[in-house]
Amino acid sequence: MAPTLDLIGMVSSDLPRSLAFYRRLGLDIPADADTAPHVEITLPGGLRLAWDTADTIRAFDPDWKPGSGGGASLAFRCDDPAEVDRLYAELVAEGHEGHLPPWDAYWGQRYAVLLDPDGNGVDLFAPLPRD
Repeated sequence: MAPTLDLIGMVSSDLPRSLAFYRRLGLDIPADADTAPHVEITLPGGLRLAWDTADTIRAFDPDWKPGSGGGASLAFRCDDPAEVDRLYAELVAEGHEGHLPPWDAYWGQRYAVLLDPDGNGVDLFAPLPRD
């Protein structure tokens, strides 16, 4: 039997700020999770998403260091192109870092990229209307 992707885990340097960012994107994260060292939610379909503090990871891996690669990227499907524009503008206005402002991608989607509080890419997208 092949392994099954069950959990996507991210390490956060400021867990309450990261959780607030993902709540703004519609994830149902309990309010009392902000003080926990490990937070985990189950998404529709059963995939789990988790956040840990660096101290939590170092508790079992004392030599852990953040990766030097491109990092994780999560993509959120929006209802329509206008929602991509609106959500990107709202999050940037709230102080989150915009990386690529909304544009009409050649593959047929309205697309934008933000960075979460830990520098991970967060894509917003919606299909463009067909002519």
